[in-house]
Amino acid sequence: MPKIADTIEHDVIIVGGGLAGCRAAVEISRLKPDADVAVVAKTHPIRSHSVAAQGGIAATLKNVDDLDSWEAHAFDTVKGSDYLADQDAVELLAREAPNVVIDLEHMGVLFSRLPDGRIAQRAFGGHSHKRTCYAADKTGHAILHELVNNLRRCGVRVYDEWYVMRPIVEDGEAKGVVMYHILDGELRAVRAKVVMLATGGYGRVFNTTSNDFASTGDGLAMAAIAGVPLQDMEFVQFHPTGLYPVGVLISEAVRGEGAYLINGEGDRFMANYAPSRMELAPRDITSRAIALEIRAGRGIHADGSPGGPFVYLDLRHMGREKIMSRIPFCWEEAHRLLAIDAAIEPMPVRPTAHYSMGGIPVDTQGRVRKGPEGFIEGLFAAGETACVSVHGANRLGSNSLLECVVYGKLTGAAIARYLDDRKQPDFDPTPYLEDARDTLQSLLDARGSYRIGEVRQAFQDCMSQHCGVFRTESLMREGLEQVERAIAQAEQVYLDDKGTVWNTELIEALELKNLMRVGQMILSSALERRESRGAHAREDYPDRDDANFLKHTLAYYSPTGIDIRYRPVTITRFEPKERKY
Repeated sequence: MPKIADTIEHDVIIVGGGLAGCRAAVEISRLKPDADVAVVAKTHPIRSHSVAAQGGIAATLKNVDDLDSWEAHAFDTVKGSDYLADQDAVELLAREAPNVVIDLEHMGVLFSRLPDGRIAQRAFGGHSHKRTCYAADKTGHAILHELVNNLRRCGVRVYDEWYVMRPIVEDGEAKGVVMYHILDGELRAVRAKVVMLATGGYGRVFNTTSNDFASTGDGLAMAAIAGVPLQDMEFVQFHPTGLYPVGVLISEAVRGEGAYLINGEGDRFMANYAPSRMELAPRDITSRAIALEIRAGRGIHADGSPGGPFVYLDLRHMGREKIMSRIPFCWEEAHRLLAIDAAIEPMPVRPTAHYSMGGIPVDTQGRVRKGPEGFIEGLFAAGETACVSVHGANRLGSNSLLECVVYGKLTGAAIARYLDDRKQPDFDPTPYLEDARDTLQSLLDARGSYRIGEVRQAFQDCMSQHCGVFRTESLMREGLEQVERAIAQAEQVYLDDKGTVWNTELIEALELKNLMRVGQMILSSALERRESRGAHAREDYPDRDDANFLKHTLAYYSPTGIDIRYRPVTITRFEPKERKY
C-alpha cells in the first residue's frame, strides 16, 4: 500500500520542469532571492518535452533583416492565429522577445551564429521576416539545459520523478498539491502560497504524435477536475511533417532552410495552396494541403508509386554540407528510424499531432481564470498547458519556445510580487492524502478485464480518426460515443505490477484517465464550434464565422458531461480580415 509521509512547505511549488516552469523559477529567484521555490516533475527536468523543440525561437533582433519590427511579428502572429489570439498578449510576446533571447544568451545558451558573431536567424512558416533564432535544430535542448543549470545556481529545490496527482483548491484558493514518489510509492502533501502549473501539452491523446510519452495532459486534467474551465481545446495543431510512419517530428527548420514538399506526381504542390509562401505557409494550411493531396490520390507508397499515405520532404538539392551543419538532428532521426540518408533520398512525411493551442485560461500575468470573470487565488499557469492566448486558432512555428520563455518570465515576476501579500494557507492534508492513497490502492487491487495498452490504443485511434485534420458533426458525435465507451473500459483495467516501487504501470493508469478527460473536452469543444478557423477545419462548416464564433471556448468538466461557454477575444490593433497567403 502507498505510504503517507509528512506534509512539506514551500513558498512556491511549480508543477512541470520544462521551459515555462524553469524560466518562472529562475525569475522568482532573481526578484526574490529569499523565496523558497520548488519544481516538481514526473521526469527529470532535462527530459521534459521542451528539450525536443527543434526549429528555433522568434524575436525581432534584426540581425538578418533590419526591416523587421515587433509590430510585424505581432501582426504575423495574429494573422496566423486566424484572429482568435488575444492581441494584448501577442503585443507583450512580440515586444519582450528580443530581451528574453538576449537574456538567454547571457545565461549561456549556445545559439547558432552569423559569420560576424551575432545570433543567426532563419525563415519560418507564417513569419514575414527572417526572425527565428536557433541552435542548429536542437534549440529547445540548448535552452532547457541552461535553465536547469540556473535552477541549481538559484537554489531551487527540484523534486524529479514525482507525479502530482491533484492540486489542493479550497474555496476558490489554491493551497498546495498532492504528489506521489514514483521511486518508492511515498505520498506527500505540499503546502504552498502559490501553485503554478507548467505541465506541457497532450499529444498522446492521438495515435500519431510528435510528443513524447510524458505529454499526457496531466495539468489540464487536474485543473479541469478542480473546476477550472479549459479554453479553446478544439484547436489542436497537426504539424505537417511527421516522419511516416513513426510520427516523429521533422522540424519546420528543414523547410526554413529550403526543403521542398513533393507529391506522388513530383509536383511542389504548395503552389496550389499558398503560392506566396509555398512550403513556409502556416502549419494548419500546410497540413490540410498534405491531407488533401493524399486524399486525392497524389500521395506516395513505400515503393515510390503514387496513391499512398504520405508525401515527400525533399532535401537533396540542399547538399550534404548544409544539411549536416544546419539541420543535423533531422538527418539523424530519418537515418536512425528509417535508415534514410536524406542527402540522397527524400523523407516520407504526413501530418502528426503536435501542439495544443488551447489550455488553462490565464491573463498576461499567468493568473488562472475561474471563468469569463475572476481568478483563482494562488493558482498560476504558463507554457503549453496554459492559454493566454497568443496562438489563437493556429500557432506559428518558433512562437512556442518564445511563449514559454516570455510568459514563464512574466508569470514568475507576477508570482514574486504576489508573495509579498500572501500568507501560507491552512488546510487539513489528511483527506486529500487518504483519497490519493485509496485511488492508487483501488488501481492496484483492480480485477478488471482490460489491459491499459489496449484501452489507450483504442482511445487514441478514435481521437485521430474522429477529431483529426478534418472534422464533421457526424464524425465527432460518433467519436464522443466511442470515447465514452473507452472511459467505461478504463474503469475495468487491471495492472500486472502490484508493487509500489517504480510502478510505471500505475502511472500509466493515472495518465490514461487524464488523457480521456482531455480528449472528451477537445471533442466537445470542437463539436460546438460550427465554423472553420485555423487548425479547426469543419468540412460541414467550411467558412470562418466571425459573427458567431469570434470568441474563446470555455469547457467545464464534470463526470456527467462537458458544459460549453464562451468569452470574448481581445482585439486592439488588428481588425479581423480574410486570411490569405
